[in-house]
Amino acid sequence: MRSVDEQLARILAAAVRPSPVRVAIAEAQGLSCAEEVLAERALPMADQAAVDGYAVRSVDVKHADTEPAVLPVAGDTAAGSRQSRRLQPGQAVHVGTGAPLPTLADAVVPVEDTEWGSDRITVLRSVPSAAFVRREGDDVREGDVAVRRGTAIGPAQVAMLAAVGRDKVLVQPKPRVSVISLGDELVDLGGTPGSEQVYDVNSYALAAAARDAGAEVTRVGIVGFDPKRLREVIEGRLLLSEIVVIAGGAGGSVGSRVRSCLAELGELDTERVAMHPGSAQGFGLLGPDRVPTFLLPANPVGAFVGFEVLVRPIIRSALGKTNPHRRVITAELVSPVSSTKGRRGFVRGRLLRDSEGGDYLVQPVGGSEEHLLAPLAEANCLMTLDEEVSEATPGERLRVSFLSQRS
Repeated sequence: MRSVDEQLARILAAAVRPSPVRVAIAEAQGLSCAEEVLAERALPMADQAAVDGYAVRSVDVKHADTEPAVLPVAGDTAAGSRQSRRLQPGQAVHVGTGAPLPTLADAVVPVEDTEWGSDRITVLRSVPSAAFVRREGDDVREGDVAVRRGTAIGPAQVAMLAAVGRDKVLVQPKPRVSVISLGDELVDLGGTPGSEQVYDVNSYALAAAARDAGAEVTRVGIVGFDPKRLREVIEGRLLLSEIVVIAGGAGGSVGSRVRSCLAELGELDTERVAMHPGSAQGFGLLGPDRVPTFLLPANPVGAFVGFEVLVRPIIRSALGKTNPHRRVITAELVSPVSSTKGRRGFVRGRLLRDSEGGDYLVQPVGGSEEHLLAPLAEANCLMTLDEEVSEATPGERLRVSFLSQRS
């Protein structure tokens, strides 16, 4: 058997990122920035009032704490005003938040620290120079990096792009992933399974998992074992995908038939991987563009675990993520678990916090029945048992990977 680490290294070495594309910033959320976005001008572009109040020379109000200063008001300036004003010594100008400061003004007195007369104000408190002022370039200076290459674009980055006047940005696009369920025994949802048939679970589950990982997904659905039809479908998807995932053609005689059917498109390596569940699987680079193609087990739990461990990282890598793996922590085991010695075990679990809200605890769900879907639906993590471990007892600490969109 090949180790999980060896298989994962082979897979990630084949990761190819789609060429960056330029999109409107409203469409960039969730993607990785593929350029260094430089500010073409300072932000703010000029000294601005940080509060509603009066622009003054700080020297004119330096004794206001003990001797209130009475200043004539020489006009009013609102945010966005392009009117140039020059403050004369001993004057004040009423300013709104975000308004440009008049020339010679070096501070703003908040309106609550003044008393208004008919055409003048009484300043009741002194303010030091630069008080309540947003200085030109306080946020970013001209030529500064506003959003760095590789940054995941979220609401804050969209705000920054808009603030520096960028309506479009170069991003790493979502890789296109095609998901296929292989099997004559499968029935799509809406149909009625016969006595030897089951509903297609894998194409729905793996399409959802690929979408959760950040891919643009096409759920091809069910394809039977007819060699000509299977080859035609795979060949077509290779032209439209960066990654192809096939569930149900991994092991035994079925795996041999699938490999033979697709031999003209490239070689699929189906050496078993030392993991549990999901050891029967395949991986290869098919078609003229050498598209990473996966064969996963027919069992939905094995297919899901195989996807989590080996397919999800290549999707994240194609998205430009520097760390393509799930968040991993250690947690204290609550109940005993077992695994197959010689294989890395991935056990469904429920991550909890202790009674004081401090340390993480992890509770296995589903027991040793790896094929059961209900425990998978209850799990929020996968516990990892190393290859040399066959049993873990309560109190031991295990590595745990989150199963959530944010991890």
